[in-house]
Amino acid sequence: MQERAVRTRRIFLEAAAQVFIEYGYEAASISTILERTKLTRGALYFHFTSKEGLARGVLDEAVTTEGLTPQAFKVQEWVDVGMLLAYRLPREPLLGASLALSVDPAARALFGTRWPDWIELGRGLLAEAKERGEIHQHIEPVVAARLVVGAWTGVRLVSGALEELDLVGEISELYGLLLPNLVVPGVLARLDTSMYRAERLLRAAREARGARDDEEEFLVGDDRRVPVR
Repeated sequence: MQERAVRTRRIFLEAAAQVFIEYGYEAASISTILERTKLTRGALYFHFTSKEGLARGVLDEAVTTEGLTPQAFKVQEWVDVGMLLAYRLPREPLLGASLALSVDPAARALFGTRWPDWIELGRGLLAEAKERGEIHQHIEPVVAARLVVGAWTGVRLVSGALEELDLVGEISELYGLLLPNLVVPGVLARLDTSMYRAERLLRAAREARGARDDEEEFLVGDDRRVPVR
């Protein structure tokens, strides 16, 4: 029962995300969201009491580090956060909607944004990188994190308006321009900002997660693997 409730909640969030992207927050309606899900109004109100609740639920899903794995350099992890988001955002409505809500003045006035959370995530990684000597000592982690979040958002908006531009490729180019001013030469030469990196990281993480899920379906006993019933 609980698993079914989780799935239903996810269905409503993903439908709301699609509608927010297509219509904007103000023009989005509960009726349109329900039409996308083919579920009942009662089922919706069990999870969310209003359109505002749906929007908050979408924003709650915004800050995600799926695919991020420990690296030799903390600054590489910081780059990977941005690259992974660039790869996932056009493919995952919840992420796309979280950005759409953040740049929508009406929604932003009601709910704020998750930009402070992204900035804090970046600040933490850059602070560790600075302690390790990976970035120049004059760099202030919070300033760099804030400016890159702003630049990343701007690149996303422009690439979304110009259909011939690929977001992953554009973000890769962005890091190529920024990193020489942030990272010490010995580390810079060893960073990977390839536009294919995020896809590789995400695939590896999901394959590892799938293997773990398979492991959980078995119990080990009497030197043999027994399926869980």
